Amino acid sequence: MFDLSSLSTFVVIVLGLFLIPGPAVLLVLSRTAQAGRKTGVMTGLGIATGDFVHTVFAAVGLSAVLMTSALAFNAVKFIGAAYLIYLGVRAILEKQGDPSLPKLPAVTPAKAFLQAVPAEVLNPKTALFFLAFMPQFVHPERGSVFLQFTVLGLIFVVLSSLYTTLLALSIRPLGRVVKRLSWISRWQGKIVGSIFISLGLKVATQHR
Repeated sequence: MFDLSSLSTFVVIVLGLFLIPGPAVLLVLSRTAQAGRKTGVMTGLGIATGDFVHTVFAAVGLSAVLMTSALAFNAVKFIGAAYLIYLGVRAILEKQGDPSLPKLPAVTPAKAFLQAVPAEVLNPKTALFFLAFMPQFVHPERGSVFLQFTVLGLIFVVLSSLYTTLLALSIRPLGRVVKRLSWISRWQGKIVGSIFISLGLKVATQHR
């Protein structure tokens, strides 16, 4: 269903996405700093659960689009390619700084999990990214479109869980490493942005 090259590219893009601090990462960092590693880990798992909900919506919705019209599905892919290029340009141009962590009221690990799920489900940027990102790796000629979306989404969810868990468990030593390697913060946006633009251009110019 998937070849090694496609899956490797998918994983690299997802990991690159995680390197750009967004609301989900800041939420995990805030909860960890505020209430400890366990709360941070549970927050990350709540975010991953929200990502799974997005996966189901994308799989059902975009599979229905493909069944209705192959032309419409290709249009979705083209719009998605344009969005990936936009993300890449934005990442390259954005000035990297030390993001300030939001101050949140104290919660238990269970409550942190329950709060993180709807926060991620209702994040429009996450929904848009799923709709733009997933179709680039789905090929109807390789089998069930719904199954392809589901597999890719589950890979995303697993990587998200592992990343946020690692982040929560290593927040202090990781912070010291990042301070020593200041070039990471200066170049990560440009590197990730270039990857997004390359993927977007590849999709926009490939034969359909």
